[in-house]
Amino acid sequence: MGEKLYGLLGRKLGHSYSVPIHRELGISGYRLIELEPEQLADFFQRDDIGGLNVTIPYKREVMKYCHVLSPEAQAIGSVNTIVRKDDGRLYGYNTDAYGFEFQVQLSGINFKGQKVVIFGSGGASLTVQAVAKKLGAAEVVVISRRGENNYENLSRHSDADVVVNATPVGMYPDVGKAPADLRIFPNCRGALDLIFNPARTAFLMQASNLGIPNANGLSMLVAQAKEAEEHFFGKKISDSENLRIYEKLRGETENIVLIGMPGCGKSSVGAALAKLTGRELIDVDMEIEKTAGCSIADIFANSGEEGFRRLEREAIAKAGLKNGKIIAAGGGVIKDERNYPPLHQNGRIYHLERDPALLPRTGRPLSIGADLYELYRERLPAYQRFRDTVVDNNHAITDAAAAIWKEFYENTCYKRA
Repeated sequence: MGEKLYGLLGRKLGHSYSVPIHRELGISGYRLIELEPEQLADFFQRDDIGGLNVTIPYKREVMKYCHVLSPEAQAIGSVNTIVRKDDGRLYGYNTDAYGFEFQVQLSGINFKGQKVVIFGSGGASLTVQAVAKKLGAAEVVVISRRGENNYENLSRHSDADVVVNATPVGMYPDVGKAPADLRIFPNCRGALDLIFNPARTAFLMQASNLGIPNANGLSMLVAQAKEAEEHFFGKKISDSENLRIYEKLRGETENIVLIGMPGCGKSSVGAALAKLTGRELIDVDMEIEKTAGCSIADIFANSGEEGFRRLEREAIAKAGLKNGKIIAAGGGVIKDERNYPPLHQNGRIYHLERDPALLPRTGRPLSIGADLYELYRERLPAYQRFRDTVVDNNHAITDAAAAIWKEFYENTCYKRA
């Protein structure tokens, strides 16, 4: 037999981070395997399968192709790891349980004695149910579309202490959606989302706005992969790898977003950051000009500010789906609150401040003839709402870039969520 096949099996895998995780764990040839349901039977006839991870929507479907199921996989009713052992048989395991327990631990959210409401009834939900009970939840309620407890009667569970999204609602690329409005649960003390891309789903952003502790599924993804590889190769991997890889991947996938007044240096600082970090720079104004086929000034002249803002929203939405980029946004991006979620969902937002007396006006339609001090005072509250932190850019461009990278490294790459 030739080289063994290792990879992630699912239907749509454009959102996946599994390849870099498993490369960190030592499998250079790990790959994504996208199959339609009717292709599964033939796929499992392959004799080169070494080890597989399994994701939506096949965590229950693959059980029938396994010759042996671990006690945990049997008890949970879901398989996310398959290994072909030396006897030629396929063994099914559930490592999601270990992964979700790590996510709960890292989040600091307490399950003991709590009422836990889980959105979704699929394979991932089965794992969450099992772990919630293991961690001592007093009550576990599953919300499904057509079950006894559904999205039409959520108010009967308004006393929930912890809520968990085990559905794909809000996942890349169909972002901006949530399974429920968290205001239904006034006593909620924790919100967990199994989704990891985007990093901040609409569900988690609302939790943050309501002051509810929350965490995404990246830590679960990493931990389940670590345990899966232990099954793949029959050897123990240090638990410390969970946190190391989680922190590394979190930093690598987070965007650096630059906002600030027109002419404050976003494009220049962005270019310096790109050189410093090796990341790609997405200059939103330049993307708008490419789409429109003309300059910003011409867009304003032909379509007015309203036409420009529409193009800007579209460009922001597209850029915000990316990971690990530098995004330089236009000076007026903060005038539309709809731009905040796509910028924040995968990004840390830096407000560049420069003395209005130093701001150029050429090529900036809204700056020509304006009182820039008054414009700054008018926009400052919006900049403050959008930003995670502020950076002085009254000196060398490279100084601002270095300050941003240092802050980003310290507060994103190697800090817990």
